[in-house]
Amino acid sequence: MSVQPSTSAGHESPLAPEWLAVPADLNALHQPLWAQDVDRNDDGELTIAGVTVSELQRQYGTPLFVMSENDFRARARAFSDAFNNAFADICGGVDVYYAGKSFLCTAVVRWVEEEGLRLDTASGGELAVAARARIPGADVALHGNNKSDAEIHRALDMKLGRIVVDSLDELERVAKIAEGRGETAKVMLRLTPGVHAHTHEFIATAHEDQKFGLSMAGDTTEEAGLSAAEEAVAAATAYASIELLGLHCHIGSQIFEPDGFALAAEKLLRFLAAMQEKYSIVLPELDLGGGYGIAYTPVDTPRPAAEIAQAMAAVVRSTCAELGIRSPRISIEPGRAIVGSTAFTLYEVGTLKTVRVDAPPAGTAETAGTQTENVTYPRRYVSVDGGMSDNARPVLYDADYSAILASRTSDAAPQLSRVVGKHCESGDIVVRDVYLPEDVAAGDLLAVPGTGAYCWALSSNYNYLARPGVVAVRDGSSRLIVRGETEEDLLNRDMGV
Repeated sequence: MSVQPSTSAGHESPLAPEWLAVPADLNALHQPLWAQDVDRNDDGELTIAGVTVSELQRQYGTPLFVMSENDFRARARAFSDAFNNAFADICGGVDVYYAGKSFLCTAVVRWVEEEGLRLDTASGGELAVAARARIPGADVALHGNNKSDAEIHRALDMKLGRIVVDSLDELERVAKIAEGRGETAKVMLRLTPGVHAHTHEFIATAHEDQKFGLSMAGDTTEEAGLSAAEEAVAAATAYASIELLGLHCHIGSQIFEPDGFALAAEKLLRFLAAMQEKYSIVLPELDLGGGYGIAYTPVDTPRPAAEIAQAMAAVVRSTCAELGIRSPRISIEPGRAIVGSTAFTLYEVGTLKTVRVDAPPAGTAETAGTQTENVTYPRRYVSVDGGMSDNARPVLYDADYSAILASRTSDAAPQLSRVVGKHCESGDIVVRDVYLPEDVAAGDLLAVPGTGAYCWALSSNYNYLARPGVVAVRDGSSRLIVRGETEEDLLNRDMGV
């Protein structure tokens, strides 16, 4: 006979991961997950900058990305202020490039420029957004491990402040294209310092065995015995059409531990000093990338921008003093850390079902020794009107998210739930494990925080779902900054009729 154990407050289900505690208050907002102007009104409904989620649904439908403009601007200023203060005595301040790949549209480019930041792009399409927003090319960088000739030409047309070169082949191509135009390309060299970041394998980008960057060790040429990184420095200084600005690295994304950033900075400074001495050149700039983590669940503990800045400044200061060199101008590239928590995704609940499942084997992290013979547990599936087409991160990176009942408060008992999408995939999971009230029903609204970064950017039309719109909310009013797609949009490219 099967027994249904309690999942009321104080009793955790063995199906839940060990980090997921039953919340004391299902209606509370764990603030690190949300924009600062997200709250509940007197009726218990979620609001952002004073606008209720029900009003947003009435105006724009669901699913919907909802972004706080003031929160985005505040986080952008926080990074700029924190790093400029920390590095003022080292190199006069820092150039902060917003990593547009996390989320980009013309409105965001304008916010970035108005808050004194620059823009990092990674494709011709992102350059097109920058051009439409009319940000000065000198404030734009172009990344990418396989830039097309057209993208390089566009970068030169826009007079970009930097092209970040990813390989020896690309360096030669940029030099030839610039030479053919009678111009000089401003270039930084992306290096892989061999630092293993504490993050998911697919978003760790500074170890040797991956596609990005010029290796600082191990990848040597037979002729010269030089690392690819040093060979690139030597080659760049020999091209009349290349202005070598300096070096760049990016160790990965969603990183909480400071050790990787510090080690990468030290390695690049030592390499920079060696190159300046060996080739009698001055490399005036050093970009230390981004990758600073944010909170997706209540147990995540992101570091404040000021703390990150002070830790990195201490390493740069001490390493430059040890090497006896003047510090290069430092730049960084936060993306997720600015936009990630400024937005949430709003969904409408559809079907619900509860299944009976066995607990995982005794002794695993999920059970913590609570396994009982012949006992099954309920797992509730809460379906919403979006899914992996608007948030691919759970299926790509096993990313964890949280969710709350947004359209009202509830005094019902917590029930371990799994929020899933409407796609024809069993892996279409929006939130793998979350406690929601037992009385969640069709028509309720759920909000999933922390979806500002890499959700809309990775969205798709799988199952021919139209991609959601993006709404910016500020001071009690909302406006579309990216229109949601329609079925007509989807059919316009179909040339079969």
